[in-house]
Amino acid sequence: MGFTKWRKSRPLGGSLMTIISGLMILWVPLNLYLSTFLPGSIAIIGLLFGGVLTLIGIVALFFPHASKILGIFTIFLSILSVIGALGGFLLGTLFGIIGGALLMAWRLTPVRVKVSPPTEMEKSADTF
Repeated sequence: MGFTKWRKSRPLGGSLMTIISGLMILWVPLNLYLSTFLPGSIAIIGLLFGGVLTLIGIVALFFPHASKILGIFTIFLSILSVIGALGGFLLGTLFGIIGGALLMAWRLTPVRVKVSPPTEMEKSADTF
């Protein structure tokens, strides 16, 4: 299977945008690692949301038929990431919303079926 055939059978654009969004959201709490793990710090939520968004992007590549529900979770988590990680300076939130929308909009193109006229045996089977 070639890359172009594989790419058309997966929501590649939405998955990559979601992975980039998750990494951008992870970047903020990882740079504040000294204060992230202190008791009462809310930055740990940024680690959680960023990690889950990155994981959702990877899962969407392997399970393309679940892309609609993964897109909903992506949009939800990327908006909530503003609380714990400033949304990756809001660029992560924007990429997450766009990636989630692309995941929700992705659809596998239907396979074209060659229609041939019925044979004599099929015609005789329909009469019974």
